Parts: sequence; structure tokens; C-alpha cells
Amino acid sequence: MTDVDVKEHKSYSIVSINVGKPAPLTYQGKEISTGINKSRVEKPLFLSFTNFEGDGQADLVNHGGRDKAICVYAYDHYPYWEKRLNKPLQVGAFGENLTVSGLLEDEVCIGDIFQLGEAIVQVCQPRYPCHKLSKKHDVADFPLQVIETGYSGFYLRVLKEGMVKPEDTLVLIEKHPAGYSVSFANQLKNEKNPSKEGLTKLIELDALAQSWCESLRKKL
Repeated sequence: MTDVDVKEHKSYSIVSINVGKPAPLTYQGKEISTGINKSRVEKPLFLSFTNFEGDGQADLVNHGGRDKAICVYAYDHYPYWEKRLNKPLQVGAFGENLTVSGLLEDEVCIGDIFQLGEAIVQVCQPRYPCHKLSKKHDVADFPLQVIETGYSGFYLRVLKEGMVKPEDTLVLIEKHPAGYSVSFANQLKNEKNPSKEGLTKLIELDALAQSWCESLRKKL
């Protein structure tokens, strides 16, 4: 993949780049190690095939890796959650690396490719929140709430490494022809009796993360 002229492609604002190394988090008297607490970064960062410089995960079995290099969440959802949780939220509240504006789950599709600064990235799976999100916000069923709303966010894999600046934008350079949105993938994952045709089509996408392929095959 080489650099492209991105002047005529649709771009999305980056509200914040957020990173953080694993650190202790106390919940109900117990301490766990987690990388869910991210902080805004105001300087350029190198984006490798696995993560942003300065970022990390505690549970490398279920988090991290090339298919979860960057977690993205839409700032557009923040007002809803602030009202529902009855508290203000800082960027990175969902453990995301990129807080973006205008890029929603029903628009972005599995396989879409974006330019991000010098790097090139691809949407490869929805974000499926784990129990650490509930512990971060002290809301026991928070992951379930996120799943039910469909405001999941999504993950990017890195196709080309490079430097990324906070003022860069996420520029769509290639829309995947299949057109299966993150919302569509979420729907198939969460339905008790999903369409077998839909599952098959999604599984056949070469851009879909392997872990999601395996999960969807079990539903078949």
C-alpha cells in the first residue's frame, strides 16, 4: 500500500488521540491491571502494526494484536452516555485510542480503508466491550448497555505504519465494495437466530478479523 492523494476523499475529525499503559484499577476492593484508562496526547505518535507509541494492554489474550491495533469510538455518542450515566465524560472514556467525530457504526463498513497521518488503516471488527469497561465506570451492566445500543465503536488494523499527529484527520480512501457495516456485524453477533446468509457473507470477508470469523462460525 502506497501513499495516495487524499484531497478529494471524505475525512473525519479526530477529537483526541488517547494512549495508556496497563495500570492498577481498584473495583469493589479488588485490584486489577488494565490498559483501559487512556489519556489525551498532544504530540505526534508513531503508529506501529500493533499499537500507538505509549499504548498497551494488560490482557494480551483478549486485547491487543494486529486486529485490535486501534480502538475507535465516536464522540457523537458521548452526550447520550453522559445523560444515561448522569456524569460528564472525558475523551477516552471508553478506552478508545481515537475519539472521532461523525464516523458512526451504521456508516463505517468492515474493510473500509483510511489514511491516518502517514499511516494507512483498515476497519476489521466491531468493538465488543469487556467487564473492564463496567469497572472503569462502576456500572455493572455497562458492557451490556453498550451492546444493546449498538454504540460499540470498532477496531482498526494497521496496513502501513507511520507518524500520526493530533491535528490529522481520518480520511476514507477506499470503501469496501461489500458494504457490510459495523452495525450489521453487531446485529448478527447479538441476535439469537441471525440470518445464516448474512453470517456466511460476513465470514467470507477477508477483511474481517479472524476472532470474529470464528465466533460467527459457531453461530452457524
